[in-house]
Amino acid sequence: MIKKHLITLCALLLCAQFPIHMLAQQWKAPTSMKKLANGLTVVVSEDHSAPTFGICVSYGIGFRLEPEGRTGFAHLFEHLMFEGTPNALKGVFDRIIEGGGGTNNGDTRYDFTEYIETAPISALEPLLWLEADRMKTLDFSPKNLDNQRNVVEEEVRVNVLNRPYGLFFGIDLPGKAFDTYPNAHNFYGEFKDLDAARIEDVQKFYQQYYTPSNAVLVVVGDVKPDDVYAQVEKYFSAIPSGPGRNKAQFDEPPQTAERRFSQTDKLAKVPALAIGYRMPPRHSQDALVGAVAGELLHNGQASRLFQALVKDKQVALSVDGGVNWPLGTPFEYNGPTLMTSFVVYPPNLKEDQVIAAYDAAVKDLVEKGPTQDDIDRIVAKMRSDLYANLEIPISRASALSHAVLFDGSFDSVYQVPEDLAKVTPAQVRAFAAKYLVSTNRTIIDRVPASAGDKAQGAAQ
Repeated sequence: MIKKHLITLCALLLCAQFPIHMLAQQWKAPTSMKKLANGLTVVVSEDHSAPTFGICVSYGIGFRLEPEGRTGFAHLFEHLMFEGTPNALKGVFDRIIEGGGGTNNGDTRYDFTEYIETAPISALEPLLWLEADRMKTLDFSPKNLDNQRNVVEEEVRVNVLNRPYGLFFGIDLPGKAFDTYPNAHNFYGEFKDLDAARIEDVQKFYQQYYTPSNAVLVVVGDVKPDDVYAQVEKYFSAIPSGPGRNKAQFDEPPQTAERRFSQTDKLAKVPALAIGYRMPPRHSQDALVGAVAGELLHNGQASRLFQALVKDKQVALSVDGGVNWPLGTPFEYNGPTLMTSFVVYPPNLKEDQVIAAYDAAVKDLVEKGPTQDDIDRIVAKMRSDLYANLEIPISRASALSHAVLFDGSFDSVYQVPEDLAKVTPAQVRAFAAKYLVSTNRTIIDRVPASAGDKAQGAAQ
């Protein structure tokens, strides 16, 4: 721990003496990739710092690909993947991992569903067998479906229906900001859609998306690539390829005017704003600059919005947000996304007063721009966070799997930190002037029900 703090201190001292773009150099862990005949892409990254490993299996199915009338289905199916198979009944997966001191989890995002595990190296082959087993088939039973449907619906009650603000900045805001079903629908799912799901629907979904040709398997840790490839070939190669990767397009018609909405909230004590700006495509230079702009505006108490709204003008109680927030990082999405601001403000103020102060902070970024010191500070933080994430085998496995799933290559995982160091103050100013404009944004004002006599569209 002491050594780590000394290294961090030395890095900060260097950053204080030299601009970040002069210090930047690319770090790339040993990483290789291979594709099996059935279409499964396999990535291996060696890390011999500890006798452990991390696995991530990402499938090319997320909220955007849910069939209409089946909202919440991608998330529901993530839960079903832990219900066991005819060969490994429910509970076997957890016992094998946790019995050796490991952990496992899964999560669903707009553009992928992933399953992650970490454990001592002795558990690698059993875990590969287990992942292959649930890629072959699942225990498709009405009992398992009903059980997990109830779990998901309870999650909606806890996280949305019975919580102040109800994630309106992550659920309602995209629904107002975007026009097409893939980008705009409630990703948690409507109860009527979840209740209508049948075993036949589950099996069809599985056969369509949970196939080798729609998956990326990554192993990071104390391994040799040839050994991993041999084990993956042994357990996965006989699984049928499946229909292949879905190439659906999620383009949105251009936004030409600001969109404003009001909602009431029976649980909130003070009002809040959700402000979302449409962002450029992930591969563009503007998107990279936008990630930096998003962090300058939102990252912590030193951020421009916190300083302007909370500290200086005292028109807000808190400010959170960023690009692709709150469901991911600024670099891991594969379709339309937003730069979101979630602003909680005092009940004695009006919406327009808060927005006026917000707009003044954005205008200041456009007209004066950040200094080079501002850019160096935030980019150093972003790069540090990215590299810290890559140091952890399970987190590196996750990042590599998403990059390969989206692009067919893992290069961006190691390239993004270097590219961030090249962002300039002028680029940030130009980005803000182009994208952080009223005609490119959507605003929801969420007010307590007791004070919302004039608000429309109460939260569902």
